[in-house]
Amino acid sequence: MSSLMMVLPVLCLLALTPLQGARAERARVTILYDAFGRGPAFEKDWGFSALVEYGDKRILFDTGNNAAIFAANAKAAKVDLTKLDFVVISHRHLDHTAGIEHLLRTNAGVKIYAPKETFGVFGSTLPSAFYRRDESLRESERYFGGRPPEPLKFGTAWPRAKFEWVDASVEVAPGVHLLSLISDTPGTKELRELSLALQTPKGIVLVAGCSHPGIEKIVEATARIDPRVYLVLGGFHMPTAPDEQIAKVATALHDTWHVERLAPGHCTGEPTFAHLKKVWGTNYIYAGVGSVIELP
Repeated sequence: MSSLMMVLPVLCLLALTPLQGARAERARVTILYDAFGRGPAFEKDWGFSALVEYGDKRILFDTGNNAAIFAANAKAAKVDLTKLDFVVISHRHLDHTAGIEHLLRTNAGVKIYAPKETFGVFGSTLPSAFYRRDESLRESERYFGGRPPEPLKFGTAWPRAKFEWVDASVEVAPGVHLLSLISDTPGTKELRELSLALQTPKGIVLVAGCSHPGIEKIVEATARIDPRVYLVLGGFHMPTAPDEQIAKVATALHDTWHVERLAPGHCTGEPTFAHLKKVWGTNYIYAGVGSVIELP
């Protein structure tokens, strides 16, 4: 047998075998935390978390309301939290952050993108010049004895976490954008929230945590990246919204921004689910805990 004939079977085998350490490309979102769902393997609780897999990126978006439930649901979904490219925490509310403690026990060094807020739970810094000074006071009466450090660093609820603060919309990887918006809604005024926007061949896939700044405003920001908004999923923050407001938001998303598909969850609200389901019909995607949503 010639040497070429002996080598060919080996080459064929290598062609069929993934390279060791290579990551299979996937395009899907797995819902890890929510208060509704079909699968008995998943525990339901108020909060939100999702694993976004797109191309070679594995992105955890939020961590739910309870660390033990988050851990159990990740295990039920066969999600390996040690293999993440980075994490996005949409905002500071506990129903999106409580699982951070489990995440850090599992993957202590992972980069976590979080909103930058003054004196926020994710930590922050300020220039020492933020306060006025008075040199007529004695040294013992002055902050830091009149010699403050520069900058002033403030604590975090998770001192072991590797937070990277975001205060403006940014592309953190090719085709992967974080949108930073601020709520002007009473009750959450000045709350900064991050949303995740993926550029796909069919348009933007938008993942929203709670949409405190308003889902219409978030979609408007998304459309600046690409006017084709293919899919919006996550919480729309309308659990107590009256029917008139629900209809107004649905019209804006459907007729103004031409969102092709919807997969609402978390704080969207039951009457909102029902109305959006009627408007989008077969383009409405069920997104309860345990659901796997395929992306283009």
